[in-house]
Amino acid sequence: MNHSRLFYVMGPSGAGKDSLLAYARERIGTALAGGAPVLFAHRYITRAPSEGENHVALSHAEFAVRHSLGCFALDWTSHDCRYGIGIEIDAWLASGANVVINGSRAFLAQAVHRYGERLHVVEVRVDPAVRARRLACRGRETGDALDKRVAHQVQWTPPAGIPLTVIANDGALAQAGDRLLNLLTKPG
Repeated sequence: MNHSRLFYVMGPSGAGKDSLLAYARERIGTALAGGAPVLFAHRYITRAPSEGENHVALSHAEFAVRHSLGCFALDWTSHDCRYGIGIEIDAWLASGANVVINGSRAFLAQAVHRYGERLHVVEVRVDPAVRARRLACRGRETGDALDKRVAHQVQWTPPAGIPLTVIANDGALAQAGDRLLNLLTKPG
């Protein structure tokens, strides 16, 4: 029986999700989670590549074509960009691999509907002051746009029956990163 899991990592912009995912990806190597490999999915985003973010940049037209061809298992729109997770994750899960994706709090219901019991939600939390500092350093937004991004809050309710792990990412990356690594490599 296939017990592969989909780890849906989510949290606000500036929570450090990309840093945590990169930390885990670099260190997981050939580690197995209960005998299964752990694979990290790329996001497809209609935004230029940026340092520290593991995504494939697409134009809006390219995204639309891929969407029309059913190339995305999950997709959403946020902050004037389109985001997609490739359909290849379904094959990875079917082959017995555990899969890690960088998801969206606002579109968690889509993942719950599609993946149900395979889903494990990982919420990354951070102190608001730390988050604001990180967003300012990132430099993607300034002035009013930065204030709007900092103020953006998505209210969500943990779905019934779906495991949830909360990781605080206020301090040293290694502390939160090791917590994520332990979760990803823990058997079933």
